[in-house]
Amino acid sequence: MNLILFSQQETLQPLPIEDARAKHILKVLNVEEGCSFDVGQINGPRGKATLRVVSSKTLEFEFDWEATIPELYEIDLLISYCRPQTCRKILQECTSLGVRSMTFFDTEKSEPTYKSSSLWTSRETERLLVRGAEQAFCTQIPKLSRAASLSSVISDLPSHGSRIAMDNYESTEKLTPSRTTSLPVTVAIGGERGWSNLERHILRENEFVLADLGSRVLRTETACIAAVSILRNQL
Repeated sequence: MNLILFSQQETLQPLPIEDARAKHILKVLNVEEGCSFDVGQINGPRGKATLRVVSSKTLEFEFDWEATIPELYEIDLLISYCRPQTCRKILQECTSLGVRSMTFFDTEKSEPTYKSSSLWTSRETERLLVRGAEQAFCTQIPKLSRAASLSSVISDLPSHGSRIAMDNYESTEKLTPSRTTSLPVTVAIGGERGWSNLERHILRENEFVLADLGSRVLRTETACIAAVSILRNQL
């Protein structure tokens, strides 16, 4: 953890000693009473926490917050449901990269069982987003949502900005750092088997430019990371 995150409510009460963060503070960071370390408030400011009291059951802190709150990039990802382990990597790594939102949805070629994984019915997604933010030394958590189809996702998009769909097979341009992009940027990424012909038609009809990252076929999580990295460079 490069930054330990707390919810606003958690900053108002002692931290249970069995909490993973308490163990990290004491055993990894080796923080002793009177010492401080880097903390953040989820979707709030960063700052310092001073460890005031260590008891057998809790840790007590004093917080000192900065005035500014780090911002996220105006990049919104639309991602087909993938294998749960792939989605876990995307959730954590794209949070670290600073995207504004991630929406997962059904595509015609995606495996139907992926969307019913326990990943989506537990608090695991929240933990992955927090872990990604902690890695990036940032407090902001991207908005996470789910949708039934590509069409339903597109209907909720802003009317302005850039729209890009990653496609190895029918792309018309390369996604490069020199490409001109207006904000916000919406990036659609298909699943393990790519887009169907109908989905490509929907994307084109809704002003998405089909782009690629080169001739190599990448894993979905790699394509997400590469695309966001290139766009961050542009922005």
